Amino acid sequence: MRQLRVAMAQINTTIGDFNGNLKKISGAIETARAQQADIIAFPELAVCGYPPEDLLFKPQFVQANLDTLKQVAPATRGICAIVGFVDQPGGLYNAAAVCHNGEITAVYHKILLPNYGVFDEERYFHAGTDCPIYVIKGVKIGVNICEDIWYDIGPATVQAYHGAEVLINISASPYHVHKGTDREKMIAKRAADTAAAIFYVNAVGGQDELVFDGHSIATNAYGKLLTRGKQFEEDMVIVDIDADEIRNRRHSTPPWNKEVLIPKHQNWTHTETTISGAPNTAAKSPIKSKPVEPLSIPGEVYTALVVGTRDYVKKNGFKKVVIGLSGGIDSAIVATIAVDALGKENVIGVNMPSRFSSTGSVTDTEALAHNLGIKLLAMPIEKPYQAYLETLAESFTGKKPDTTEENLQARVRGNLLMALSNKFGWLVLTTGNKSEMATGYTTLYGDMAGGFAVIKDVPKTLVYQIARYRNELAKSQLIPEAIFTKPPSAELRPDQKDVDSLPPYEILDPILQAYVEDDKSVAQIIKMGYDEAYVRKAAKLVDMSESRASVVSLAHQSISLGLSFLQAVLKLFFHIIPFPLS
Repeated sequence: MRQLRVAMAQINTTIGDFNGNLKKISGAIETARAQQADIIAFPELAVCGYPPEDLLFKPQFVQANLDTLKQVAPATRGICAIVGFVDQPGGLYNAAAVCHNGEITAVYHKILLPNYGVFDEERYFHAGTDCPIYVIKGVKIGVNICEDIWYDIGPATVQAYHGAEVLINISASPYHVHKGTDREKMIAKRAADTAAAIFYVNAVGGQDELVFDGHSIATNAYGKLLTRGKQFEEDMVIVDIDADEIRNRRHSTPPWNKEVLIPKHQNWTHTETTISGAPNTAAKSPIKSKPVEPLSIPGEVYTALVVGTRDYVKKNGFKKVVIGLSGGIDSAIVATIAVDALGKENVIGVNMPSRFSSTGSVTDTEALAHNLGIKLLAMPIEKPYQAYLETLAESFTGKKPDTTEENLQARVRGNLLMALSNKFGWLVLTTGNKSEMATGYTTLYGDMAGGFAVIKDVPKTLVYQIARYRNELAKSQLIPEAIFTKPPSAELRPDQKDVDSLPPYEILDPILQAYVEDDKSVAQIIKMGYDEAYVRKAAKLVDMSESRASVVSLAHQSISLGLSFLQAVLKLFFHIIPFPLS
């Protein structure tokens, strides 16, 4: 009987933190060895962190990555480790090193390089051409990287066709809504089609605008899910596979038509290397594991935001954040996310009421701050706002008050928050949601000013859902009920409501989904049953927003990058962070 015990280590790496990444990799190898694993697999580019982007053009960065890999190898006595790194044999390759018994015994080069959405791998890497098989403990293993397994006829299929019984895919697959479900379906199909057990290990954690959700997957040769890793947490998943069962599966039901070969235009080759030919015979202690159930959509979105905020703040060297609290749902959820990400002692709220702020907005802010246990600063803006009006009075002679005076209030608040940031080193978290950003219902140098836009890719209706989810999790009114029930308002003029300027959010958000994300035309959206006036108004606002000044256009680009709510979640806004390796 050819038994194989495989460990998947979904770790949270930091770009350029070679010592920190080495420590995590080495520690995971020790843990896997203690669990009697034969193989441990790490995520894509685990040595240097993902995505390294233009740091790959710096020779010292690539060399540090190679030096670190050499330090990983000695830790692999008695175990095989598959480790993602950048290889440089006459060019750069997204690679997986197969380390065994203290040596780097083989290297796989990623073949399919994604160049869409958030990916730009053709800019940096050469494509590999070999689809190798490695014999480890008498079992034929196909190692590949991320995109290589997503295609029906791709490198993973080639490896299985040439005898690979187990496929190990190391990945750094960014999160968006439903991505985990999509992965599970794809892996199940690939396993069933190739009659191979599949281990898919994914990265976890936040890096700049991306969030990686872990959710590593193991299936048997029939495509049945054996286990999954935790979402948004570091985890080690260990699974036993009987390779003889895979052989029997192939003999009883051939997984492919022998006449269907890899397309002739592909110049992929096939090699086989024996790393450890002797099968496992020693009995091993049983694995203790608990089934991991995926989170609900509000739960996974909320957790993604917490992880992305935590890692952005910490990986860029900040300790504390500051948030303008208005008494509305957006600033309330951002403050709650920040507390869960960083701890209440590292979150400062600032209440900046104006002459138009309601009494309820102030009291709701105070109640939220009390519930969260955060420090709250009170900075009424009447004096600086009046000073602005007096300074501009002569220039504005003969002009009626309009949005200019409204936006001045937001800009006063932005100035105060940035002053606190400069004085104390606190990172400003902005509070605008996707519905506002897409339609331009926001103020440049006002509520857009800050270092990190936490919910910029979360539609308003989803903001309410994740806020309800957090209250349910707390089993209390952590976010006061009054914040949910009050009509959304910027409170920049008397009796102002968001619906004065925008369609109701429950109508606006699906229109934005169709127009921005799904690229549907105005006519197509109207045919979907939406009111023509609302559709035309929303489309006009989006188009105007996209055609504004370059900064506003840049702010909107992340909304348009992907075909999902959180493809570009948590984008940096107008704040340059002096951090050389991230």
